[in-house]
Amino acid sequence: MKKLTTQPAVTLTQLMQKFSTEEACKEHLKNLRWPNGVECPRCQNKKVYELKSKPFHWVCKAKECGGANGYRFSVIAKTIFENTNYPLTTWFQVIYLMMQSKKGISALQIHRTIGSGDYRTAWYMCHRIRAAMQSGTFNKLMGEVEVDETYIGGKAKNRHASKRLLGTGVSGKVGVIGAIARKGNVVAEIIEQADAATLTAFVKKTVDEHVSLISTDEWRGYVRLKKSFPHETVSHNTGEYVRGSVHTANLDNFWSLLKRGVMGTFHNISKAYLPLYLAEFSHRHNNRENPNLFNDVVAGC
Repeated sequence: MKKLTTQPAVTLTQLMQKFSTEEACKEHLKNLRWPNGVECPRCQNKKVYELKSKPFHWVCKAKECGGANGYRFSVIAKTIFENTNYPLTTWFQVIYLMMQSKKGISALQIHRTIGSGDYRTAWYMCHRIRAAMQSGTFNKLMGEVEVDETYIGGKAKNRHASKRLLGTGVSGKVGVIGAIARKGNVVAEIIEQADAATLTAFVKKTVDEHVSLISTDEWRGYVRLKKSFPHETVSHNTGEYVRGSVHTANLDNFWSLLKRGVMGTFHNISKAYLPLYLAEFSHRHNNRENPNLFNDVVAGC
């Protein structure tokens, strides 16, 4: 795995100086959302009229938006910034901090940094930003790809006796399956069970059929991959972790980073919100060399 670089290449002080006013933030957001001119967020009509009395507000009079009565919208309409009490200057700071933190930054730390009156406000903002980083579409992974599963959650022995679950192994933890292209992106999602049907379906959804190699460990859940892909395994149970180009080292590094973030930064993540954290860590990894990461996240909000 390539070392994650610090993005974007500006300091927080520089960011706050550049976006010190709401007007500066709104102008930046307008240019990012509509680089080819403002258009209606409801019907994508490009013939909209600026409201001179209200900066960064427009009206669309297309038939789909009510005709003469029109649909009025602002620069934050249909974004995560809509219907919130916090200014864009604060939102921009939070986005910057989340993108800069290799192992993530907790809502409690955000709360302390921005001085939000209530911890829940910072928690809400962080989750809205993570949701914006979830991509409904992605290009399938190519080249040499590693696939592996892991389990997120604390050790049963560290839990209160009333909360410990019976059994051994991964009892009480949440299963996650991931795939990483050695020269590209990572994809990860929650799974209910690591059986052959689940793992094969994930690989077919995320990996291109013309991939040159899929590397996994010897877990029997990957047995069906050989039918559709060039699949090789290493036997972790016998101490084999690398055999030529067959290994899962890059994905292991990603899991390690994710778990350090979970245990060291966030401490506890519920299953319901784990997909948002997977989106955050994956997005940061996939944009590790993107000098416009901050702008891209803002534009995607």
